[in-house]
Amino acid sequence: MCCKVYEVPPIDNKPRGIWCKHCKPGRGCGIWETRPQFCRDFHCEWVRDQTFGDEWKPEKAKFVMNFRENLGVLSVMVDPSSPTSWRREPYHSVLRSMAESMAQKQYIIQVIVLKSVTVIGPEKEFLIGDYDGPLKLNWRTYTRPAGNHHELVGASRAEASAAAC
Repeated sequence: MCCKVYEVPPIDNKPRGIWCKHCKPGRGCGIWETRPQFCRDFHCEWVRDQTFGDEWKPEKAKFVMNFRENLGVLSVMVDPSSPTSWRREPYHSVLRSMAESMAQKQYIIQVIVLKSVTVIGPEKEFLIGDYDGPLKLNWRTYTRPAGNHHELVGASRAEASAAAC
Protein backbone atom coordinates (compact mmCIF):
# COMPACT_ATOMS: atom_id res chain seq x y z
CA MET A 1 0.00 0.00 0.00
CA CYS A 2 2.92 2.36 0.65
CA CYS A 3 3.80 1.86 -3.02
CA LYS A 4 0.47 3.48 -3.89
CA VAL A 5 -0.30 6.19 -1.34
CA TYR A 6 3.10 7.92 -1.15
CA GLU A 7 4.98 10.10 -3.58
CA VAL A 8 8.24 8.41 -4.56
CA PRO A 9 10.47 11.07 -6.18
CA PRO A 10 13.39 8.73 -6.97
CA ILE A 11 11.13 6.58 -9.16
CA ASP A 12 10.15 8.91 -12.01
CA ASN A 13 8.52 11.33 -9.51
CA LYS A 14 5.75 8.81 -8.84
CA PRO A 15 2.76 10.80 -7.50
CA ARG A 16 0.43 9.86 -4.66
CA GLY A 17 -2.50 7.63 -5.45
CA ILE A 18 -1.10 5.45 -8.22
CA TRP A 19 0.83 2.22 -7.94
CA CYS A 20 4.59 2.37 -8.37
CA LYS A 21 5.50 0.80 -11.70
CA HIS A 22 7.72 -1.69 -9.84
CA CYS A 23 5.04 -2.83 -7.40
CA LYS A 24 3.53 -6.25 -7.95
CA PRO A 25 0.30 -6.05 -5.89
CA GLY A 26 -0.06 -9.15 -3.75
CA ARG A 27 3.60 -10.07 -4.29
CA GLY A 28 5.61 -7.00 -3.30
CA CYS A 29 8.36 -4.92 -4.81
CA GLY A 30 9.70 -5.99 -8.18
CA ILE A 31 13.04 -4.24 -7.53
CA TRP A 32 13.39 -5.15 -3.83
CA GLU A 33 17.14 -5.77 -4.02
CA THR A 34 17.86 -2.51 -5.85
CA ARG A 35 15.03 -0.29 -4.53
CA PRO A 36 15.99 3.33 -3.81
CA GLN A 37 17.21 4.38 -0.36
CA PHE A 38 14.02 6.42 -0.08
CA CYS A 39 12.04 3.15 -0.01
CA ARG A 40 14.58 1.30 2.16
CA ASP A 41 14.29 3.95 4.88
CA PHE A 42 10.49 3.76 5.13
CA HIS A 43 8.82 1.58 7.77
CA CYS A 44 5.11 1.99 8.48
CA GLU A 45 3.66 1.84 11.97
CA TRP A 46 2.15 -1.60 11.33
CA VAL A 47 5.69 -2.92 10.89
CA ARG A 48 7.28 -0.79 13.65
CA ASP A 49 4.61 -1.17 16.34
CA GLN A 50 3.72 -4.79 17.05
CA THR A 51 0.63 -3.76 19.10
CA PHE A 52 -1.28 -3.18 15.86
CA GLY A 53 -3.00 -6.43 14.89
CA ASP A 54 -3.43 -7.98 11.47
CA GLU A 55 -6.51 -5.83 10.79
CA TRP A 56 -4.13 -2.81 10.68
CA LYS A 57 -2.00 -4.30 7.90
CA PRO A 58 -2.09 -1.61 5.19
CA GLU A 59 -3.43 -3.93 2.49
CA LYS A 60 -6.41 -4.74 4.72
CA ALA A 61 -6.91 -1.33 6.37
CA LYS A 62 -6.48 0.53 3.06
CA PHE A 63 -4.19 3.11 4.65
CA VAL A 64 -0.59 3.41 5.81
CA MET A 65 0.37 5.06 9.09
CA ASN A 66 3.70 6.78 9.61
CA PHE A 67 4.67 8.55 12.83
CA ARG A 68 7.30 11.29 12.61
CA GLU A 69 8.08 12.14 16.22
CA ASN A 70 10.43 14.97 15.24
CA LEU A 71 7.42 16.71 13.65
CA GLY A 72 4.86 15.48 16.18
CA VAL A 73 2.69 14.06 13.40
CA LEU A 74 1.05 10.70 12.78
CA SER A 75 0.16 10.63 9.09
CA VAL A 76 -2.56 8.27 7.92
CA MET A 77 -2.09 8.00 4.17
CA VAL A 78 -5.32 6.63 2.70
CA ASP A 79 -5.81 4.66 -0.49
CA PRO A 80 -7.84 7.03 -2.71
CA SER A 81 -9.82 3.99 -3.93
CA SER A 82 -11.11 3.63 -0.32
CA PRO A 83 -11.18 7.23 0.93
CA THR A 84 -13.31 6.53 4.01
CA SER A 85 -11.50 3.37 5.14
CA TRP A 86 -10.06 5.17 8.18
CA ARG A 87 -13.61 5.87 9.40
CA ARG A 88 -14.45 2.16 9.67
CA GLU A 89 -14.12 0.28 12.93
CA PRO A 90 -11.92 -0.56 14.69
CA TYR A 91 -9.80 2.16 13.07
CA HIS A 92 -11.86 5.26 13.75
CA SER A 93 -12.35 4.72 17.48
CA VAL A 94 -8.68 3.80 17.98
CA LEU A 95 -7.51 6.86 16.04
CA ARG A 96 -9.81 9.08 18.12
CA SER A 97 -8.43 7.54 21.31
CA MET A 98 -4.88 8.07 20.06
CA ALA A 99 -5.75 11.70 19.26
CA GLU A 100 -6.60 12.32 22.91
CA SER A 101 -3.21 11.17 24.20
CA MET A 102 -1.33 12.77 21.30
CA ALA A 103 -2.98 16.16 21.89
CA GLN A 104 -1.55 16.12 25.41
CA LYS A 105 1.92 16.07 23.79
CA GLN A 106 0.99 18.66 21.14
CA TYR A 107 1.08 15.95 18.44
CA ILE A 108 -1.50 15.70 15.67
CA ILE A 109 -3.00 12.94 13.57
CA GLN A 110 -3.49 13.96 9.96
CA VAL A 111 -5.45 11.84 7.51
CA ILE A 112 -4.41 12.41 3.92
CA VAL A 113 -6.32 11.28 0.84
CA LEU A 114 -4.25 12.50 -2.11
CA LYS A 115 -3.98 16.19 -1.09
CA SER A 116 -7.05 16.47 1.13
CA VAL A 117 -6.14 16.69 4.81
CA THR A 118 -8.33 16.03 7.85
CA VAL A 119 -6.95 16.41 11.37
CA ILE A 120 -8.40 14.04 13.95
CA GLY A 121 -8.93 15.72 17.27
CA PRO A 122 -10.00 14.29 20.61
CA GLU A 123 -13.50 15.80 20.31
CA LYS A 124 -13.98 16.25 16.57
CA GLU A 125 -12.30 16.26 13.20
CA PHE A 126 -11.08 19.31 11.32
CA LEU A 127 -11.26 19.29 7.53
CA ILE A 128 -8.27 21.28 6.35
CA GLY A 129 -9.00 20.60 2.68
CA ASP A 130 -6.50 20.43 -0.14
CA TYR A 131 -3.07 21.13 1.23
CA ASP A 132 0.34 20.19 -0.07
CA GLY A 133 2.83 21.29 2.51
CA PRO A 134 3.78 20.85 6.12
CA LEU A 135 1.05 21.73 8.56
CA LYS A 136 2.16 23.91 11.46
CA LEU A 137 -0.56 23.06 13.94
CA ASN A 138 -0.86 22.39 17.62
CA TRP A 139 -3.49 22.08 20.31
CA ARG A 140 -4.66 24.66 22.81
CA THR A 141 -6.16 22.77 25.75
CA TYR A 142 -8.75 24.22 28.09
CA THR A 143 -9.70 22.49 31.32
CA ARG A 144 -13.44 22.58 31.89
CA PRO A 145 -15.69 20.95 34.51
CA ALA A 146 -16.85 18.42 31.90
CA GLY A 147 -13.22 17.62 30.94
CA ASN A 148 -10.53 18.95 28.67
CA HIS A 149 -11.41 20.77 25.47
CA HIS A 150 -8.90 20.96 22.63
CA GLU A 151 -8.78 23.73 20.04
CA LEU A 152 -6.67 23.36 16.92
CA VAL A 153 -4.44 26.35 16.24
CA GLY A 154 -1.73 27.02 13.70
CA ALA A 155 0.33 29.48 11.76
CA SER A 156 -0.68 28.54 8.23
CA ARG A 157 -3.69 28.40 5.90
CA ALA A 158 -4.84 25.52 8.07
CA GLU A 159 -5.56 27.87 10.99
CA ALA A 160 -8.41 29.58 9.17
CA SER A 161 -9.81 26.29 7.85
CA ALA A 162 -9.68 24.62 11.25
CA ALA A 163 -11.35 27.53 12.99
CA ALA A 164 -14.25 27.29 10.55
CA CYS A 165 -15.00 23.64 11.41
